[in-house]
Amino acid sequence: MHPQVLTDRGLAAAIGEVASRSPIPVEVETVLERLPEPVETAAYYVVSEALANVARHSGASRAWISASRASGALVVEIGDDGAGGADPAKGSGLTGLADRLAVVGGRLSLSSPAGGPTTMRVEIPCE
Repeated sequence: MHPQVLTDRGLAAAIGEVASRSPIPVEVETVLERLPEPVETAAYYVVSEALANVARHSGASRAWISASRASGALVVEIGDDGAGGADPAKGSGLTGLADRLAVVGGRLSLSSPAGGPTTMRVEIPCE
């Protein structure tokens, strides 16, 4: 199941809603029209899980999300000013996100040096 706002108003509105519920302030910048449903759904769940991870593990005081289309793909970046050190090899959460994206032909890249910041980039083909 995904939230009604995603169905009714699309990914940009759904990202705004999930960001507004975050215990950490999140700056959101989206430039999006409606995208294919599988793309919106995959991106929504990645953003939701990423923000949950920021709140649980990062020690961040703020986070940010940007989402736009570029070269036929949805590009979403999620970042925080936390401690860094996120490592897909240390748990299944990030691996699970990469697996979810692979189903729709997407990919995830992560930069999270010790001391921070952490930035996750997601690219999902839209055509």
